[in-house]
Amino acid sequence: MNIQAKPGIGGAERLLPFERTALVLQGGGALGAYQAGVYEALAESGVEPDWIAGISIGGINGAIVAGNPPNTRVDRLREFWTEVTSEAPWDWFGWGAASGDGARNLLNHASANLALTRGANGFFATRPVSPWLQPSGRLEATSFYDTHELKHTLERLVDFDRLNAGLLRFSVGAVNVRSGNFVYFDTTTHTIKPEHVMASGALPPGFPAIEIEGEHYWDGGLVSNTPLQWIVESEPRRDTLAFQVDLWSARGDFPRSMFDVVTREKEIRYSSRTRAGTDQFKRVQKLRSAAAGLLEKLPEDLKSSPEAQLLGTAADRKVFNIVHLIYHARNYEGHSKDYEFSRASMEEHWRAGYHDARRTLRHPEVLERPKNLEGVFTFDLLQDSRE
Repeated sequence: MNIQAKPGIGGAERLLPFERTALVLQGGGALGAYQAGVYEALAESGVEPDWIAGISIGGINGAIVAGNPPNTRVDRLREFWTEVTSEAPWDWFGWGAASGDGARNLLNHASANLALTRGANGFFATRPVSPWLQPSGRLEATSFYDTHELKHTLERLVDFDRLNAGLLRFSVGAVNVRSGNFVYFDTTTHTIKPEHVMASGALPPGFPAIEIEGEHYWDGGLVSNTPLQWIVESEPRRDTLAFQVDLWSARGDFPRSMFDVVTREKEIRYSSRTRAGTDQFKRVQKLRSAAAGLLEKLPEDLKSSPEAQLLGTAADRKVFNIVHLIYHARNYEGHSKDYEFSRASMEEHWRAGYHDARRTLRHPEVLERPKNLEGVFTFDLLQDSRE
């Protein structure tokens, strides 16, 4: 994968045996370049989503995809990720390629500290006056960073008229600060604006809450960092191929130091236990399929009973392929990997997503309808492949 622009990135869109192709994008800050790499590989293979659901950085990536025509989406993603990342001073001398996890760990933490003190271009900027010194009640007293730059970036890179035109369904999740309720802003129910995307990524106390129609919203990852449930439980239910692109792995090694503890805690907190959620959905879907089979065998006099009518509201034979693409951090990345905005790390994350998606698509069963009883097929490159 070449980070440089590629002419003619998309081939002919592939015809798939599903009614819906969904792209599910988790939150994870600077790790989000992995999702951009995944999308590039899907686009090259002719696999285009007709529904994108995202949280936080996943919402930003999703908005860029949904708000641009297919032939420019990868270029716009690359433009965003190039803008918000920077070359660290040590990269000028070739130190970024230092061998050994220990040396790279130190350089990555130094890059993360630069982001903490300076912000990320086109994304967020440090406030000139600490929120602790601001009068209570002012917006500046509730966050360490200002995200006005992100609004301008989204307005420049996303055609919101196109995003709202219904060509592709788009959803972003956020949390109402006052009620604590989780909400999805969805193109089927809302006119999406930059503020809706920003609200999904307004992670406190770093970023300020975003006001929308008199209510304030924070990052959806506070409640659920993975929007798969929104996709699979949507009505009307449809045969669905879902690419779930996660930036945090629920599985990991037992920590050996306090730094490892901080890293592992963050991974568990933001992974949203995606595999467990998928397993639970498989059990529910198996019951739906069994109920559908049972109802077909009932005599006519029982089919009209209240119990059968109730079962009928849940029974169906829809099928789902859930393809997990999960970023697995390298040993040297540590707990600051989600706010380490160096150009070198961005390119590594992008390449990882690209190659993981390419390797996954080599398995033909990923794009085929499941034939098992529950009508659900899950694929995880790490577990199901020996490549």
